[in-house]
Amino acid sequence: MHTSDAIKARRSVKRFTERAVTRAEIETLLEHATLAPNHKLNQPWRFYVLGPDARYAYGLALGARKAKKIEDPAAGAKLRETVGVEHRALPAMIAVAVVNTDNAEQREEDYAAAMMAVQNISLTAVTLGLGSHIKTGAIMNEPAARAAVGLPDDQRIVAVVNVGTPAEAVPAKKRDPAAAFTTWVP
Repeated sequence: MHTSDAIKARRSVKRFTERAVTRAEIETLLEHATLAPNHKLNQPWRFYVLGPDARYAYGLALGARKAKKIEDPAAGAKLRETVGVEHRALPAMIAVAVVNTDNAEQREEDYAAAMMAVQNISLTAVTLGLGSHIKTGAIMNEPAARAAVGLPDDQRIVAVVNVGTPAEAVPAKKRDPAAAFTTWVP
């Protein structure tokens, strides 16, 4: 598959089949992730491949966050458990983190490099017949989510990538052409 075809075929896949993602497939995803450009070749990324128990714990943390918006405690507890079970059932889940630094410029460079690594994971998934869903947000700073990943204090999660065989074809969403965002500067 050509790179341009993988870029055009990439979708955010939310529903996967039950087929497990093999260790070899995950290793391929991560090998390609580490080929992303990174400032001074400092390789700031760290990858955490979450097994079923870790996925469940992460899901419970996310469910607890969502449950805070619900007034009924029983409904909140049910939502928390539902999200935990859904995450346990994911075929694969990879947390992508970066090593913290006090240097603001390096912090931005490291974040950019890690997100390029995430894109490499998603594009490689397409070439392997897999789909992915990139997740970001405040949950990644929650102590329970960090604990589920086993994250050391000197790192921060920048994205979580769910991976698996798509359960259905995901149609492309309409996007504006590049010309709508482009300024040619003489």
